Amino acid sequence: MSVPGPPTSDGVLASPPDDLGSGEQMPGLSDTSPDEGLIEDLTAEDKAVEQLAEGLLSHYLPDLQRSKQALQELTQNQVVLLDTLEQEISKFKECHSMLDINALFTEAKHYHTKLVNIRKEMLMLHEKTSKLKVKRALKLQQKRQKEELEREQQREKEFEREKQLTAKPAKRT
Repeated sequence: MSVPGPPTSDGVLASPPDDLGSGEQMPGLSDTSPDEGLIEDLTAEDKAVEQLAEGLLSHYLPDLQRSKQALQELTQNQVVLLDTLEQEISKFKECHSMLDINALFTEAKHYHTKLVNIRKEMLMLHEKTSKLKVKRALKLQQKRQKEELEREQQREKEFEREKQLTAKPAKRT
C-alpha cells in the first residue's frame, strides 16, 4: 500500500498515491464532495491507528500485565512486612515495658528490704528502750528503798539518841 502525500490547507491531497495510474481515481476521493473523501480517509487512518494500537498492545500488554502482577505481589508482601514489623515493634514495646516492670519490682524489693531493716531497727530500739526503762525503774526502786532504809536508820538513831538522853533514875543499892 502506498501513502498519499500530505494534504494541503484545504484538505485535498497534493499528489496521488504511487500505485494509482494517472487516469485512476484515488480511493476515498470522489467528485461529489471534498468532505466525503476525507471521511473515508479518516476511517482508513482510524483502522490503521487501531491496528497499530492493537499490535502495540499485543506486544507490550503481556509484559505490562506481568509487571502489574509483580507490583501487586510486591504490594501484598509490603503489607505483610508492615504487619510483621508492627508485631515486632509491639513485642519490643512489650519487652521494654517488661523491663520497666522488672525495674519496678527490683526497686520494690529494694525498698521492701529497707523497710524490713527499719522495722528490725525499730524493734531493737524498742527492746533497748524497754530494757532501759526497766533498768531505770529498778534503779529508782533501789534508790527509794535505800532512801527509805536510810530514813529508817536515821529514825532509829534518833530514837536511840533520845533514849540515851532521857534521864535514867539512879540505881539504889
